[in-house]
Amino acid sequence: MKLTEAVIRSLRVAKVFRENSDRINCFDFAANGESMISSSEDDSIVLYDCQEGKPKRTLYSKKYGVDLIRYTHAANTVVYSSNKIDDTIRYLSLHDNKYIRYFPGHTKKVVALCMSPVDDTFISASLDKTIRLWDLRSPNCQGLMYLQGRPVCSFDPEGLIFAAGLNSEMIKLYDLRSFDKGPFATFRLQQDRTCDWTGLKISNDGKYILIATNGGLLRLVDAFQGNPLQTLTGHMNNKGIPLEASFTPDSQFVMTGSEDSKIHVWASESGNKTAVLDGKHTGPVTCLQFNPKSMMVASACSNLGFWLPTIDD
Repeated sequence: MKLTEAVIRSLRVAKVFRENSDRINCFDFAANGESMISSSEDDSIVLYDCQEGKPKRTLYSKKYGVDLIRYTHAANTVVYSSNKIDDTIRYLSLHDNKYIRYFPGHTKKVVALCMSPVDDTFISASLDKTIRLWDLRSPNCQGLMYLQGRPVCSFDPEGLIFAAGLNSEMIKLYDLRSFDKGPFATFRLQQDRTCDWTGLKISNDGKYILIATNGGLLRLVDAFQGNPLQTLTGHMNNKGIPLEASFTPDSQFVMTGSEDSKIHVWASESGNKTAVLDGKHTGPVTCLQFNPKSMMVASACSNLGFWLPTIDD
């Protein structure tokens, strides 16, 4: 099935899960698209089967809380940041619910956590104004960058480059093999005084950098030259919530949640609004991603919705 505007507009919520008593703060699809894991303010970690469309298991992180969660390359392990006690990142085996390793170092809330698409490397960014580079096999930080302001970061699809967004006005690109030599490219964007950057993603085709903000706009930037391409607006965000924005797997469309519980979709190339989808969420849609392998979208407030297209295109 090819992703077209008609398919996007035909997306409907096929299933709603009410496993959580509080806001879902993060979720992540496994690379094969077969399972998904969510974390919530209620300290729970819920594992979902995407093929059968049902929750499989619930684990709890009552002591440390759980904030940002990411699958590693092994389908039964995850790394996650904490929102209680300390800001250590934890490496958890889902198989027996035991910690494999701790990654201490951050002294304030971790606001970005990204696993390399190709190996055991991952990066984290924190309100302590650092980005740290890690390897799952070692508790010691493999690299440390001190920055000005709140950082956001992400890997490119090949896992060779990572992008760091700084101070809501600058993107720096680093080669992972020689990042201690500094960035090989720096793009300075006009700072928008009304909002801060809260997320950064590079499209699967490597052409675009998507910047999510805590205001009513998203920025789409050329990943090679750093030229601003689109400013995407029309969704609601008056309360300064970090709403997740995502690309579709083919990089054709950008989607984000909204304070009014709807999902807004734009065409990447033109910046034109493609659709506004209503999944009857009970609160702002803070988490939103397209399944990497199948024609399915997940969105979350305190409930989680699985969306499927309703036409055969």
